[in-house]
Amino acid sequence: MDSDIKRYKDLNSFFREHFKERVQKISVDAGFTCPNRDGTISYGGCTYCNPIGSGTGAYLSGLSVKDQLEAGKKRLGKRYKAKKFIAYFQAYTNTYGSVDELKKIYDEALLVEGVCGFSIGTRPDCIDEEKIKIFEDYVKKGYLVWMEYGLQSIHDKTLKRINRGHDFKTFEKAVEITKNKGIYICAHVILGLPGETREDMIETAKKISEMEIDGVKLHLLYVVKDTPIEKEFENKTLRCLTQREYVEAAADFIEHTSKNMTIHRVTGDPHIDELVAPFWSLRKDETLTMINRELEKRGSFQGDKCK
Repeated sequence: MDSDIKRYKDLNSFFREHFKERVQKISVDAGFTCPNRDGTISYGGCTYCNPIGSGTGAYLSGLSVKDQLEAGKKRLGKRYKAKKFIAYFQAYTNTYGSVDELKKIYDEALLVEGVCGFSIGTRPDCIDEEKIKIFEDYVKKGYLVWMEYGLQSIHDKTLKRINRGHDFKTFEKAVEITKNKGIYICAHVILGLPGETREDMIETAKKISEMEIDGVKLHLLYVVKDTPIEKEFENKTLRCLTQREYVEAAADFIEHTSKNMTIHRVTGDPHIDELVAPFWSLRKDETLTMINRELEKRGSFQGDKCK
């Protein structure tokens, strides 16, 4: 077996193909909130989401979008010798605001030299034609745009179980209005959601591949402090996948993911200070190695089981 062989198309490969050089994403917390937290849809957010919405908390520290990007540019530029950067609006829902408010925030990112595009983490129920037009205009100016829609699962029973606040049809509608505008579409998917089987996860891979979107980002379900699933975990009404179970599920997913899609990541990255379980999730490099070895053992590549 040759561990040097790439068995799936990762994001670095996409960037090198697109820009012909190394590009790094810089996480940005722009001070957004979420309709699933402020009462517009629900309160408390998705059952797995931490209090700062998977962000860094930088906005609450008083750092502007420009300040965060400059700091990230200095750090990552030195470490990876990168000269181009993607502003990754990560925390909470990054299209939850008026068009004027959104454009002001995104434009601030472009004040930083070397920023060549955006990754926008958002919900499929927080996008419309008017907002898509903002990103379409950036594309026309030469910027790269990835719209990263939080899907998590195609199964409505699961979405209801995790208090997602939207159904799969909402995701389909968001994809429909985003397609054919030069904007790349990525779906976020969580493996190991409560009640889901290996077959359920594979069905998610199959469906998003059929939709011919451009990418997927895989996360594992892990439990962090001050979330509803922390109580479920303590009450033993929820269990997390073992490392071996996750590795096998991720390999299944990759096999059923279209070869045309970019796989942005294949595991999550919890913060040690807030993690409750599973602690094996902190061993990210080990898990990545195990996933690659599982694919090698199967003799399979991305899309081998995708029709």
